[in-house]
Amino acid sequence: MTGNNKKQAFLRLTNGGNAKQPAYILSESFETLIGREPSCQIVLDSKVYGGVSRRHAAIRPIANKQLNWEICDLNSANGTYINNQRLQGSRILQTGDKIGLGINGPAFIFEITTKPSSQITNPGQNDLTLTQLFPIISTGRDLRKKAYLIPASITVAFVVFLFAAIGRPLLFNLLIAAYIAGLAYFFVYQLCGKRKPWWWLLTACFLCILILISPLLPLFVTIFREILPGKLPLPGENLTFPALLIRMFFGAGLMEELLKALPVFFAYLLGRFAPASWRENLGVWEPLDGILLGTASAVGFTLLETLGQYVPEIIHNVTLQGGKEIAQLLGLQLLIARILGSVAGHIAYSGYLGYFIGLSALKPKKGWIILTVGYLSAAGLHALWNAAGTVNVLMLAFVGVVSYAFLAAAILKARALSPTRAQNFATRLS
Repeated sequence: MTGNNKKQAFLRLTNGGNAKQPAYILSESFETLIGREPSCQIVLDSKVYGGVSRRHAAIRPIANKQLNWEICDLNSANGTYINNQRLQGSRILQTGDKIGLGINGPAFIFEITTKPSSQITNPGQNDLTLTQLFPIISTGRDLRKKAYLIPASITVAFVVFLFAAIGRPLLFNLLIAAYIAGLAYFFVYQLCGKRKPWWWLLTACFLCILILISPLLPLFVTIFREILPGKLPLPGENLTFPALLIRMFFGAGLMEELLKALPVFFAYLLGRFAPASWRENLGVWEPLDGILLGTASAVGFTLLETLGQYVPEIIHNVTLQGGKEIAQLLGLQLLIARILGSVAGHIAYSGYLGYFIGLSALKPKKGWIILTVGYLSAAGLHALWNAAGTVNVLMLAFVGVVSYAFLAAAILKARALSPTRAQNFATRLS
């Protein structure tokens, strides 16, 4: 820089006809990252530019005698090209250089302007376009992909249904339970970052409900709570914590986790024998598949257990003592707490076991060892939660946090192990 003149560098994203697009200003102090990862300064849509790496390239300012910018490839999968030549390491950019991310990927033109400081402006800042006045014209596609249009629309629909259900407690409770459970599942789905057909996830949810209302449940109760030492404590029965923990391990942990895992095993078998075009969508081929299907099954279990058992019980008991209105209020309070808590409860245990089912599919030679460790671990967490409630609230909260931490750790490891990791869309939370 000399005198009051100042350099300003920027990239222009070009299309095939060299028509100019909005410019990206390059920093004079910090590096500019280009890639699909949300933390990059220039973020490219993974749906449009699938060949671009998460962190593809970096442009860094170099201030010696004069200010320049250099570009470095960040070990990208498809390479960075400068004027159609593959970049090796780093190089100083010259105005007019064409930067390509991959052979057929997006291309940028590097430009530098030198103007008096008072005249430096963002390119195009004085232009006023129709899409600036009416943003929905240009961002319609991104509304669905980036702005959560579908979840927001579903929320609006549920609000309308809730207004219509006022005065009908059973319908209102069903709607609020379905919405909260769906919201909890959406959170897990976003963390997993692998696409699975929504109708197949709903199938896993309803399949678990069908299993619970089928003759299988009494059979499981007989095995785990009468033959095995899993008899649930009777009202007023005093048990030591270790004794209660053992009973809960067999009568709740082992029994309920196996019940919730049945839809995942069903999907595993179906995926093996389904037509080739359906196998990837239906089957369990990796840990992320197991987590997604296991947590979907847990949503069904939580809904049926809460709406079919716990809420009716508290409404019946309180109605006899304090009246119907108070009973309905307490029932709604219990419903919200149980459904929200399922992220650190049934969803956490089933998702954790689902990780091991998927891992056994990925490493079949060690399948039985993997499944045994996962089954016992999930059952142990489940039993610990049930038993901790008899100690104190702080203990219960601690076990809940630990259970969620186990699920979150399994999701992160599953993403790292995923054979389709490059297509993962998981949201980064920081």
